[in-house]
Amino acid sequence: MSKTTKEILMLIGMFIIAIALWDTIVIYPIKIFVVMLHEISHGLMAELMGGDIVKIEINHMIGGSCTTTRPPGFWPAFMIASAGYLGSLILGAIIFLTAARTSYIKFLAGVIGIGSLIITYYVIKSGELFGILFCAGFTLFMFASIKYLPLNILQLLLKFIGLTSCLYVILDIKSDLISRSGIGSDADQIAQMTGIPSIIIGIVWLVIAIVVVYYLLKKTVRSRKSRVRR
Repeated sequence: MSKTTKEILMLIGMFIIAIALWDTIVIYPIKIFVVMLHEISHGLMAELMGGDIVKIEINHMIGGSCTTTRPPGFWPAFMIASAGYLGSLILGAIIFLTAARTSYIKFLAGVIGIGSLIITYYVIKSGELFGILFCAGFTLFMFASIKYLPLNILQLLLKFIGLTSCLYVILDIKSDLISRSGIGSDADQIAQMTGIPSIIIGIVWLVIAIVVVYYLLKKTVRSRKSRVRR
């Protein structure tokens, strides 16, 4: 069996596992992790626009919010509102591609752990107990994984987290922005600013998400088998 065939079968297997276990405790932590990515994406964009992150809330219902300060005007508001879904999608894709195509597996896990620790700081400021416990626990899990997991298992775990994160963003966009528009989502905020119906914004984001996932799968299948640094 060729390396390409093995890679395709592995990706198919990941998709099947993710979908089969979608509503179970196995995938639940990854869904909360995507909420972390979503909210910190809002926060990072606010920082880039000259604002500050005030606090981040993450709850057990797979939801959250990021409170920021920002300069007045249309452009900062538009960029911050747009950053959530697209930012979490891009971050998930980066995690998957880095795990699949480079040898910096432990470094990637360390970056995720540090990022989770930073998010924990902002969640502590919100006083949301579930979010504090989850973010702190996820930070410890990532650092423990670096120390105790075999490198090939750690690489597989990071691939699964990255790929499932992207899959969840796609399903979340469809659910929140297309199937249930008008619920106060990011797209609804942009619709109020631009006059463009939120469902149109949701469709545009969904197309972008599908293209990104297609691109990263294509790049992975075409690449050589990753060499894992020991």
